[in-house]
Amino acid sequence: MSVQSYKRELDVAALAVQRAALATKLILGSMDKGAISKSDDSPVTVADFAAQALLISAIHNVFPDDTFVGEESSTALRENQSLLERVWALVHSIRLEDAESETILGHIKSPAEMLDVIDLGGNGLGGGTGRVWMLDPVDGTATFMRGEQYAVCLGLVEDGDQKVGVLGLPNLKPGSEAISENVVDSQGHGIMLSAVRGQGAYSRVMSSGGLADAQAIQIRTNVTNPDKIHAINQRGDTMDVSRHRLVAEKLGADWPGTELWAAQVRYSALAIGGGDFLVRIPLKPGKRVNTWDHIGGILIVEESGGKVTDLNGKAIDFGTGRKLSANFGIVAARADIHAMVLKVVGEVIGDSASTDV
Repeated sequence: MSVQSYKRELDVAALAVQRAALATKLILGSMDKGAISKSDDSPVTVADFAAQALLISAIHNVFPDDTFVGEESSTALRENQSLLERVWALVHSIRLEDAESETILGHIKSPAEMLDVIDLGGNGLGGGTGRVWMLDPVDGTATFMRGEQYAVCLGLVEDGDQKVGVLGLPNLKPGSEAISENVVDSQGHGIMLSAVRGQGAYSRVMSSGGLADAQAIQIRTNVTNPDKIHAINQRGDTMDVSRHRLVAEKLGADWPGTELWAAQVRYSALAIGGGDFLVRIPLKPGKRVNTWDHIGGILIVEESGGKVTDLNGKAIDFGTGRKLSANFGIVAARADIHAMVLKVVGEVIGDSASTDV
């Protein structure tokens, strides 16, 4: 692959994420984050809607023929005038302090256009052909509302394969390796991680202007003592934490290790050196996860020297629509220990993975 491949897509995506991240950071300073509950009882805020509108509009402005898959739809905004006005005020006010960048990204011209832009993602179906941008405007809304770690996520999938991934981490302090929910960048704009297939992974400090220079990142590979393996675990009750613990114990890893709520923040921790492996063993056998919860993060882990598969050792297939329906669970680790982690996961779960796909 040419070193120039997808350069335009990466630059636009990075600028779009940086601008959307600014919007979320602005809402962080508000006592009222405009939160409502969706049908699955998960929260959504003004920041989620605004960031989705900003991300999609920027990409659509440059690549009008591409399609989208996004977490949010405009239904709640169409039914709640007060919420609509708050989201529009945020979208209308956010600008990067760099005229050239703003010209590239363009602007949404009206509330009606904003609603339609949001629905380009909310109604998007994805699939295994063509260019599809997938996005999670705020991964970790629950932790976002508490002022902890969250991610603004965007990635390009072409014919089912991830090509570009960008994660904005507005609360992560520059220079961090270990990630903590409670250690946040309260003064700055956080960092961004990005990757292009076959071209490595990079980190840069986010700002309110143009893009800063990027630095290559690489997962460390020189850990030789198994007792030093560090686990990254999910907070919350949607995963089979008891089996996660068994995996860690069999590997001689510390427990509970680093606990983080948002999936994309966990991938980020693995990529920048905050841990050595993570697993995702669902509680329900038929559980399939949303594509936007993993877009970008998996590519960044792979391009920084990691390996990611499902519990059966299969590559993650982003060409199956809004759900990763061809995959069950996740095993992500440094490439040199992935096989060992996958083997232990298989011992812990027995035949349950293979019979549920």
